[in-house]
Amino acid sequence: MKQCCIYIVQCADGTLYTGWTNDLQGRIAAHNAGKGAKYTRTRLPVVLVYTEVHPDKQAAMRREAEIKRMPRKEKLLLIKGSAVSSV
Repeated sequence: MKQCCIYIVQCADGTLYTGWTNDLQGRIAAHNAGKGAKYTRTRLPVVLVYTEVHPDKQAAMRREAEIKRMPRKEKLLLIKGSAVSSV
């Protein structure tokens, strides 16, 4: 089974979008091509600022839901502590 990633991208307007995928590079490319989530289509380009790897889809989806419930300040602290951070 493929590993799944949780990711956070920063949109051009400064907002954050959280999602999950089993193909991170393809998903970021899809977002930037306007083929990703409806939310990001009008906020291009997006920049990857955070990732987490999970062993399966269920774990990734649970973590995605946790992150989506976090207030913005908490998400920014999560991003700040990661190696991918560019915010």
